[in-house]
Amino acid sequence: MIVILEPGIDKSGADYTAVMDYLTNQPGIQVRVHEESGVHQVLTELYLVGDTKTLDSEEISALAGVERVVRISQDYRILGRHKDDNRSTHFEYNGVTFSQDNLHIFAGLCAVDNPTHVGQMMKVLQEHGQVVTRMGAYKPRTSPYAFQGHGKECLPYVFELAGKYGIKVIAMEVTCEQHVAEIQETLEQTGHPTGVMLQIGTRNTQNFELLKAVGRQKEMPVLLKRGFGITLEESLNAAEYMASEGNRKVIFALRGMKTNMGDPHRNFVDFSHVPVVKRLTRMPVCIDPSHSVGSRESSPDGLMDVFHVTAQGIVAGANMVLVDFHPNPAKALVDGPQALLISELPYFLEDCRIAREAYEARVKNIHRIRPA
Repeated sequence: MIVILEPGIDKSGADYTAVMDYLTNQPGIQVRVHEESGVHQVLTELYLVGDTKTLDSEEISALAGVERVVRISQDYRILGRHKDDNRSTHFEYNGVTFSQDNLHIFAGLCAVDNPTHVGQMMKVLQEHGQVVTRMGAYKPRTSPYAFQGHGKECLPYVFELAGKYGIKVIAMEVTCEQHVAEIQETLEQTGHPTGVMLQIGTRNTQNFELLKAVGRQKEMPVLLKRGFGITLEESLNAAEYMASEGNRKVIFALRGMKTNMGDPHRNFVDFSHVPVVKRLTRMPVCIDPSHSVGSRESSPDGLMDVFHVTAQGIVAGANMVLVDFHPNPAKALVDGPQALLISELPYFLEDCRIAREAYEARVKNIHRIRPA
C-alpha cells in the first residue's frame, strides 16, 4: 500500500505526525518514507510493507494530510502501475524532463578515448540542438586484457567539455560503488558543469549490492539495462531494488537478448517489449540499437540495420535512444565496428524524428475511436 501525502506537507507539523503515529502503530506494518523534490514543492509518499490487507484504506484516506491511498496487488510496488494509480510517469534532472511521453537521443562515445574526440562529439551535438550524450569512463569487458576505460582520470575533462557545449546529462556506466563516489567528487570539484545519469550494464543487472548502493543516492537518475540472460520480470525487479532504496528516477533500457536466435545481429532485438514495460511500470523506456545490432550493415534500401531497429523501437513508444557515435570508429577503443559517424548524426536524428511522428500519429489515431 502507498499513502500519498498532500504536496508540501510539513514534516514537523501536526498532520504529518498524526499520520505517522497512526501507521507506525499498526501491527506488522513497516513504513518507508520517500520524498521527491520538484521545482516548486516536495512530494512525500509512505510505502507500507507487511500485511496491508488488514488496513482500512478509507480510514487512512480520511486522515488530515493524506491526499490518496493506492492499494497494491501486483509486483513492482514502487515503479509499477496499479489500480486507480495516477502517479507521475516523469521526473526532472538538471533541467531535462524524462517521461513516458517524450524522447531523448543519447548519442556519444561508447568509451571515452581522448579529449579531442570528446570535444568533437559534444560540439556536433550542440550544433544539432542536443543536450544529452553517452560517455563511457568505466568499461566492463569480457576479456580481462581488453581496454577497461580511463576511469576517473578522464572525468574532469569530460565534465568540463560538457559544460562548454551545453550538455546537461551524460549517461555513464558504473560497476561499483566507488565509481559513483568518484563521479560525485569530480562533479563537485569541477563545479557541476553537467549532470550524470548512472548506467547499470547488463552484466550488473542482478548485482544487488550495487543496485542498492545506487538506489541510496537520490541525486542522479539511473539507466538500468535489461539483463541479457534473465527474464523481463527479473530485470524489472532489479529496477525495483533501486526504487526500494529511495531512488525512483529510473529508466529501463532494452539492449537485446544474448542468443544466437538473433544472428547475424549481435543480440536478439527485443524492442517489442517497449510498450510492455510502459504498461507494467511508470518508467520511461530506453532502447540501445548499437549493442542490439553490433554492426554498420545496411539493407538493400540503403538504411543501416541500426537505423531500422531504432525506428522500430521509437514507433513502439521508446522514450530514449542510447546510440554509439565516434569521430573515427576505426580508432575507437571499444565497439568501433558498430559506431555511427559524426557526419551521420543529422540523418540519424531526422530518422528518429520521422519515427516519433509516426508513433504520435498512431496514438492520435487510436484515440479517435477509443478516447483515453
